[in-house]
Amino acid sequence: MLTRVCVSSSIVRFQQTEKSFWVCGITGFWDFKNPLSTKERQTIIKNMALEIKSRGPDGEGIWIDEETGITIGHRRLSIIDLSTKASQPMHSHCGRFVLSYNGEVYNFQELRKELEGKGIVFKTHSDTEVILEACAVYGVKKATEKFIGMFAFALWDRRGRKIYLVRDRLGIKPLYWGIHNHTLFFGSQLKSFRPHPSWHPKQNPAALNLYFQYKYVPSPFSIYEDIFKLEPGHILTIDSARTIKKESFWDLKSIATHNISQRHSKQSIDTTLKNLEILLTDSVKRILISDVPVGCFLSGGIDSSLVTALMQSLSNRPIQTFSIGFERPEYNEAPQAKRIANFLGTNHHEEILTEKKCLDTIPNLSDFFDEPFSDSSQIPTYLVSALAKKKVTVVLSGDGGDELFGGYTRYKIAHQLWNTLLHLPRSVKYLGASTLSVLPTNILNTLTSILPQKLSHAGLPNKIEKLSRILKAHSEKDFYQCLVSQNIDLEKLFISNLKTSLSFPPLQGFSFIEFMQYWDMKTYLPDDILVKVDRASMAVGLEARVPLLDHRLVELSWTLPEHFKIQRGETKWILKQLLAKKIPQHMFSGPKRGFAIPISEWLKGPLKKWGEDIIYSTAPQNIHLPYIQHLWKEHLFNKNDHHEVLWSYLMYAQWNTTYH
Repeated sequence: MLTRVCVSSSIVRFQQTEKSFWVCGITGFWDFKNPLSTKERQTIIKNMALEIKSRGPDGEGIWIDEETGITIGHRRLSIIDLSTKASQPMHSHCGRFVLSYNGEVYNFQELRKELEGKGIVFKTHSDTEVILEACAVYGVKKATEKFIGMFAFALWDRRGRKIYLVRDRLGIKPLYWGIHNHTLFFGSQLKSFRPHPSWHPKQNPAALNLYFQYKYVPSPFSIYEDIFKLEPGHILTIDSARTIKKESFWDLKSIATHNISQRHSKQSIDTTLKNLEILLTDSVKRILISDVPVGCFLSGGIDSSLVTALMQSLSNRPIQTFSIGFERPEYNEAPQAKRIANFLGTNHHEEILTEKKCLDTIPNLSDFFDEPFSDSSQIPTYLVSALAKKKVTVVLSGDGGDELFGGYTRYKIAHQLWNTLLHLPRSVKYLGASTLSVLPTNILNTLTSILPQKLSHAGLPNKIEKLSRILKAHSEKDFYQCLVSQNIDLEKLFISNLKTSLSFPPLQGFSFIEFMQYWDMKTYLPDDILVKVDRASMAVGLEARVPLLDHRLVELSWTLPEHFKIQRGETKWILKQLLAKKIPQHMFSGPKRGFAIPISEWLKGPLKKWGEDIIYSTAPQNIHLPYIQHLWKEHLFNKNDHHEVLWSYLMYAQWNTTYH
């Protein structure tokens, strides 16, 4: 039931009073031609908010400005201040600003004291009110620069008749926007726009092309024309004249470039370790502030083990930890996670991912990921989130460690290989690419070790094809592009192909490893890793927090010399030195498995019928289905391993059926 909270001649605000168990999401629209009645807006925004109820909250709020047509919706999970006084959309004390916000600002208590010193009297204990008053007192950009945390918010300026859309520095929280059919849409997820009568989007061919290359739609694109992802660290302002202004409040390139000289200076490992531990401990400590139960994902890898160890050291009781295991030992990290949990004394929970659980999850993926997305680790991420939700409302994860501290295998080997290729004539490289198939298996295994971890279980023909592309690379940009994109013939996939690719311009003064780290942080991290964690956790009403992506840690990581990250062939060297102070080294020295699942084998077995039903049904527009069917047959008969491309198609086709 909706109960009216506030009504004036031009403002209508509603608040849902019953409790739910969901996580935060924002949505809204501004119809510039203003053809809708207040009653119509109420119905539309309520339905838009319902579309994202899987994000939360413990209450539903909507707010309408009849004079301008701005309409804002919010759904909330109470984490800090469980009272209804902290509900949103929230008004500033001066009455000028209205805020709808998703996320957490971890230093809100310090900012609250600072604002109280300026005469602000707070009505709640929430970080929402602190954000709102900080923007009112300091201005949006200066206020946002003060925030430590993850956030995406819409701030309406009633006096200036303009809206600010803001997204956190690393893109932890999502935010879409766009002007479509004379209406500004904004929100946490695309599906929230569907109930609006003006929502008639067309798929963006360029975005779809990029999706099939990278398995996600990279920023600033969305799958739809005219709709975009707001880039991390940016503020977008739109006024009633539809004037759009976009500015950065934090820029990764500036941070990384500014610290070039420091990265090349002599640094003490003891001092650096001390500073890293202090900062990471502070990040974890801030994140633990909550009025609801908090746990931690524990895979047994370096990053999650370090976060778990620090979290347990800050708790006076056993913390809750969660991991997903696999029946096949080559995929299974659960035993290592359990050993670490036992050593640290956590209350550990483990679940084995079976074929049946996978089959039960797949039909829901297009609802969770309402944009094409085909990183297959989305399945275990969802299931470990569902496991955690049974015990806690907030969970910490170790995401970001690979990008910040040089964890990917390609960082250590690609640099060496690129330096070798750089000195070879093009004719020699092409000859090498053409003769890969006749090389001995042991040599091929060494060469293919530079490939992404997700290809570790791929068949040899697929690896040879990938490596052949790498050997033909003409520049660092081409080399990196080959590493991060999948083997697919776009000319054969699309009936009409719009050629496009991401641009990876060179970075002056950066080593090749730093170049790869930078672009991973700009693309793969926000658009794959963080999308996966956000959608999977939000689907079950769980808030995932990422202490390694505290922007202060990111800035510190760009001051570290390369040999602190990769030393004598060992990745994440400095994190391992820190972890060795908490856990015996033999417990975390096993091979890196990532979060891979046996999709390749499952497509030939338990997922075969599901896959064939999709692949031999009507093709989405502009897809040349015989090409996909050819790959399917080759895969089934073990002629080549096409599981990545096939999974991308299956996820796209399922999404297309769900939303179109």
